[in-house]
Amino acid sequence: MAQVPTEQMAQVVEAVGGPLVYKKIPVAKPGPDEVLVHIKYSGVCHTDLHAMMGDWPIAPKMPLVGGHEGAGVVVARGALVTDADVRLGDHVGVKWLNGSCLACAYCQAADEPLCGAAALSGYTVDGSFQQYCVAKAAHVARIPRECSLEEVAPILCAGITVYKGLKESGAKPGQSVVVAGAGGGLGSLACQYARAMGLRVVGVDTGPEKRALVEGYGCDFVDFAASEDLVADVRARTPGGLGAHAALLVAVQEKPFQQATQYVRSRGVVVCIGLPADAHFKAPVFDTVLRMIQVRGSYVGNRLDSAEAIEFYRQGLIKVPFKTVGLSELPAVYDLMKAGKITGRYVLDTSR
Repeated sequence: MAQVPTEQMAQVVEAVGGPLVYKKIPVAKPGPDEVLVHIKYSGVCHTDLHAMMGDWPIAPKMPLVGGHEGAGVVVARGALVTDADVRLGDHVGVKWLNGSCLACAYCQAADEPLCGAAALSGYTVDGSFQQYCVAKAAHVARIPRECSLEEVAPILCAGITVYKGLKESGAKPGQSVVVAGAGGGLGSLACQYARAMGLRVVGVDTGPEKRALVEGYGCDFVDFAASEDLVADVRARTPGGLGAHAALLVAVQEKPFQQATQYVRSRGVVVCIGLPADAHFKAPVFDTVLRMIQVRGSYVGNRLDSAEAIEFYRQGLIKVPFKTVGLSELPAVYDLMKAGKITGRYVLDTSR
């Protein structure tokens, strides 16, 4: 293995609201149950922008190195980590869930994302917008050697999250699902996972670029900006016009969360995944009760969900729409994100 340096380049948020500072910081040493990962590539998630801006009720650590879609190579291990856990040189992913206690009722029930002691990459602990990142050995995702670290990086959050949401929806092969925010980083992967799982998909987003992307996956598309009656247009694209069996809400605005119960069919399931700042979910009680609509929140997946989501990618069933730029260019990516001008996912090359 190459010698681990003492310093590295990183994008650091020094105070809530930013700005980002691209600078040298020390390389951390792994604790007894941790590994040090040489991050080669990191996807950029809208959560990273929320963390910098302090948009959510849970305060992020400051100063903060964001990022939670880091793909790289294990270069050092803590004293308690053995070859049975992770080997030096293994390709691994640093996910949103950086670590958990592994002992509480939630961890024992394979709901480790709900652990009260969970450490969150790029939020409560430093994440993958740096060249070397520490994570718990038990929680890094195992990445098969044949997988491109550059392309697989967005699977580590966006892919796992939407795959988990589809599982939570209970939708079965042949049934229909709406993906609200279908042209973005999560949505573009949600469309593909849903198709790979045998589902019919109606993507909701706006613009010709996103239409082309979503329709290229074999999905129907409704442009919310051009639609005069979104609910009717979505229903018209479902079997018998009855509405979708499920809806995945990965949008970053509040309005799609207010529309979803109206375009799912009776007994439909609405799965909330996106986290718009200061947003509320609202639905008519009478209609929700009489049509037996279910509303669920879906957080990131557990370790098994992660392995399954990566396996879909390894088998060639998922193609990540991404553009790679240097780690130094992260502020420009955030500007595009704020303007809603990102189709697919941006990936950062930490070497530049």
